Amino acid sequence: MLSARDHACTLLGLADGAGGEVWGYAGRTLSGAVTAPAGPAWLRLVSEPEGKGAGKLWEGPEKAERAMPAAVPRPRLTRLRDWTADGREYRAELYEIVNTPPMSRSPLLSHTVDLPDTWWSDLHQALDHIANVPTDRQAVREQYIHRRVPEFTGITPGEITWTTAHGDLHWANLTGPQLTLLDWEGWGTAPVGYDAANLYLHSLPIPDLSERTRKEFAHVLDTPAGRVGELTACTEILQAATRVPFYADLANGVQQHLDHLKVIDSGA
Repeated sequence: MLSARDHACTLLGLADGAGGEVWGYAGRTLSGAVTAPAGPAWLRLVSEPEGKGAGKLWEGPEKAERAMPAAVPRPRLTRLRDWTADGREYRAELYEIVNTPPMSRSPLLSHTVDLPDTWWSDLHQALDHIANVPTDRQAVREQYIHRRVPEFTGITPGEITWTTAHGDLHWANLTGPQLTLLDWEGWGTAPVGYDAANLYLHSLPIPDLSERTRKEFAHVLDTPAGRVGELTACTEILQAATRVPFYADLANGVQQHLDHLKVIDSGA
């Protein structure tokens, strides 16, 4: 990946910038600041085995750049190059630089944050704009919901109301106090409330923040349609807990939340 990054810089006429390396899960991506002819920029490199460089995750950022309205605050994708070497496929994505850092290096926050009301308002508006984008991309498959949600939660989901979602809304993909939504690999259709539920569940380690997040999205989550999105988000975290360390840390809190939901649903 480091050699491929050097090659990407040569292809795109870039110089490595300060700020170090930012590795994605399992080393699949490598990102960092660079200097482009027009000034500071951000280079993201994606790698897959040869023949696998296609599909939802590979194409997500490029399709988001074409489909998402300018009103959604995000780093704009300016250039794209693909190549194959040594049995692997690579994609170099060059973005405008984002000067506001992510809220966390991990999807889970380890510290409290004090976000202004304007940040929450901007997030609501961004998610509303995303919801109105037509797409045939799927962030979550209907078959997955019907099969896995009862298995991992013990609850049979109701009727699914679909919307377009960011698909990976957590604290490593949000900047503040000025809002930007990062990482557009997985966007697509999902149950209503899925994005809000993901942000809420990733807030559980910080009680004040989880309370605020729940309050902000109660109008979605505390509805039958939103409950399906919430159960789906819970399921994905519990399923991933056996292989992803930070989800293993979060699983206990998610299970406790599910127990709370069951009490509410039973009317006890």
